[in-house]
Amino acid sequence: MSTAGDVRELVVDLGQRSYPIYIGSGLHARAGEYFTQLGLPVRAPLLLVTDASVRGLYADRVASSLRDAGYAVTVSVVPSGEASKSLAELDRLVADALTAGLDRKSTVIALGGGVVGDLAGFLAAVYMRGVRFVQMPTTILAHDSSVGGKTGVNHRLAKNIIGSFHQPEAVLYDLDALASLPLREVKAGLSEVIKHGLIWDAAFVDWCEHHADRLLALDPDALGHALYEGCKVKSIVVSRDERENDLRAILNLGHTIGHALEAAAGYGELLHGEAISIGMVGSARLAARFGYGEEIAARTEGIFRKFGLPVRIPAGMDTDRIMQAMQHDKKFSEGNMVFVVPTAIGSVEIRHDVSAQWVREIVEGLIEEA
Repeated sequence: MSTAGDVRELVVDLGQRSYPIYIGSGLHARAGEYFTQLGLPVRAPLLLVTDASVRGLYADRVASSLRDAGYAVTVSVVPSGEASKSLAELDRLVADALTAGLDRKSTVIALGGGVVGDLAGFLAAVYMRGVRFVQMPTTILAHDSSVGGKTGVNHRLAKNIIGSFHQPEAVLYDLDALASLPLREVKAGLSEVIKHGLIWDAAFVDWCEHHADRLLALDPDALGHALYEGCKVKSIVVSRDERENDLRAILNLGHTIGHALEAAAGYGELLHGEAISIGMVGSARLAARFGYGEEIAARTEGIFRKFGLPVRIPAGMDTDRIMQAMQHDKKFSEGNMVFVVPTAIGSVEIRHDVSAQWVREIVEGLIEEA
């Protein structure tokens, strides 16, 4: 780790396409300085994509800093929420980019949470066959989605099924933006932070558990450390397997069930981090079926309870609908269910031999106990 003042810095090592992650306070007001430092062309117009919630909080500050540095900036606002990750919104953003005069040297800026990051990143991936973009996450959850270059939109039958790998030029993570988050979104974001410990670093899981109160209270030092550690795990994994040929799939712990819950419930009913916490409990229960011990599930559930996250599927959800949604997931391969299964706290494996009947039983059990 290197720091400049109170700014933590990481590098996602992808050779010539490597890029930095900056985590600290006051980065929005210094956006122009960072863009200049990154060598992003001043004469090419920029499109800043944000959502209705973030627009009034941070967009003016970022745009003002960029304009002071000589950039021409157009702000495009999408509705808040998962429904904006759609081909319809992508089409509208392409129109905005054309109207703003974006060319092949232009940069798209994603200022918002995971929805904005995925949507604006996908715009950058497909506009004129690919232009630069910068991630400026404003949620805790987006510490995960802003790193690694996964971009895309949802289809009504499956989440993130339309997309592309397109790496950003940088990630500028202003911790000051997190102060405006509702507690529910704070908890949901911390779900993915904990996930990075569960797949890679047992000591970090212990640290998160010990500092739960500080993290939930958005203590700047604790939060900065947690986000740095979460981004570090993500950057290590992405550096070793950019396009999810093998290792990167471990980042999907909890996502096979979690994505199915989001689709079956209707996007927006469960926050992504909430669905994933339930999914990680389900994966931990699956671990016991492979002989790894029931204590993994007990510990996993206890951690998420401590952070006030859901560990059961909401009563009334239909098992058949959940299972059907799971079969549309990208991790359903050649008729077998592919799951990331914990072998211990801080260690996982990718299983391609998961019985659909086991998964059904675990889903039904999580509903019945709700």
